[in-house]
Amino acid sequence: MTTFLTEARETVAPRRGGKDGLLPPLLVALTVVTGLVDAFSYLVLGHVFVANQTGNVVFFAFALAGVGGFSATASVTAIGCFALGALVAGRLGRSLAGRRGLLLGVTAGIQAVLVAEAVTMAALTASPMPAGLRYALIVVLSVTMGAQNATARKLAVQDLTTTVLTLTITGMAADSPLAGATGTHLARRLISVAAMFVGALSGALLVLHVHIVYPLVIALVILAVVAIAAVAWARNPRTPAT
Repeated sequence: MTTFLTEARETVAPRRGGKDGLLPPLLVALTVVTGLVDAFSYLVLGHVFVANQTGNVVFFAFALAGVGGFSATASVTAIGCFALGALVAGRLGRSLAGRRGLLLGVTAGIQAVLVAEAVTMAALTASPMPAGLRYALIVVLSVTMGAQNATARKLAVQDLTTTVLTLTITGMAADSPLAGATGTHLARRLISVAAMFVGALSGALLVLHVHIVYPLVIALVILAVVAIAAVAWARNPRTPAT
C-alpha cells in the first residue's frame, strides 16, 4: 500500500528534482483531454475517433463491409490527419531534443490554438451539422491529437501515453501479483485509465445534456494550463536538461 500511494503521489504531485519533473501530472491532464475530444468526435461527428486510431481502423473495416452508421471517408480522414499531426510534432521534437518541458509547452500551445478553432466552429454550427463542417472538425481535432500522441511518445514518461490504454491495461494485469509479478506502476496506470474515463464520461454528459461545444471548451482550458505550466517549468533554472 505504501508503494502504491507513493507512486500515486509521484504521478499527480511529483517531488522537486524527480526524473520526469512536472511531466506526469501534465500528461495526466492531456489524457483527460483525449477522453473529452473522443467523446465529442464519436457522439457529434459520427462514428469516428480523433485520438483512438485503432478504433478508426476497425470502423473503416465496418464501413467497407456495409455496416450502417460508419463512414469510410471519415475514418480515413481521421487516420490521415492524425498521422500528419504526429509528423509535424515529430519534427518539432527533434528540433527541441533534450528540452522536454519546452516541447510539451509548445505542442500544447499549438493544440490550444487548433482546439480554439474547433470551439468556434462547434459553437456556431447549426443542427444538424453540415457535412463540410463535420469534416473540418475531424481534420482539426485529428491533427491536434496526432501531435499530442507523438509528443507523449517523445517524452517517454512510463505509462502516460495520453491516448492509448491498451498496453496500460495489459500491464496492470500482466504485472500484477496474480500473474506472479510485483504489481509495480499500478497506481500510475490506474490514474491514466481514470483520467481517460473521467474525460470521456464528462464529454458524453455535456454533449447529451448541455451543449456539444462544452467538451471542447474544457479541453481548451486544460491545454492552455498545460502549455503555460510546461513552459514555466522549462524556463525554471532548476529544471534539468534531459
